[in-house]
Amino acid sequence: MFGRRTPARASEGTFEFTLTEAEWKARLSPRQYDVLREEATERAFSSPLNDEKRKGMFHCAGCDLPVYSSEAKYDSGTGWPSFWKSEEDAVRTKEDRSLFSLRTEVHCRRCGGHFGHIFDDGPAPTGKRHCLNGLALAFKPAESA
Repeated sequence: MFGRRTPARASEGTFEFTLTEAEWKARLSPRQYDVLREEATERAFSSPLNDEKRKGMFHCAGCDLPVYSSEAKYDSGTGWPSFWKSEEDAVRTKEDRSLFSLRTEVHCRRCGGHFGHIFDDGPAPTGKRHCLNGLALAFKPAESA
């Protein structure tokens, strides 16, 4: 089951990679569309990316921008893929006042796709927890030498 917030949409704003709603629906699975474009949240512990331990990069599932390195991934115990930092100039944030609280929403800087939220309870050196929907990401393993 997904949680969906309305009327906020990830597509609000101006981004360098844009598609029509029909093009996004053709590009993404229905569940990915809900997360990336409608700011839904996938069920905790449902993403196979929770168990991804290989070296590589996590890319935006919407536009393929490299956004998180496996070197910044850690097990937060929350049930969602978690990272202590993003790649430089890969994400943007905005204030999220849904659910009767103030949170920091994190999205792709290139296409505006919704990734999840950033919290202040992560590990050193940043103290941040980028708590992300696995459906918003595509993992690409590092090539072996």
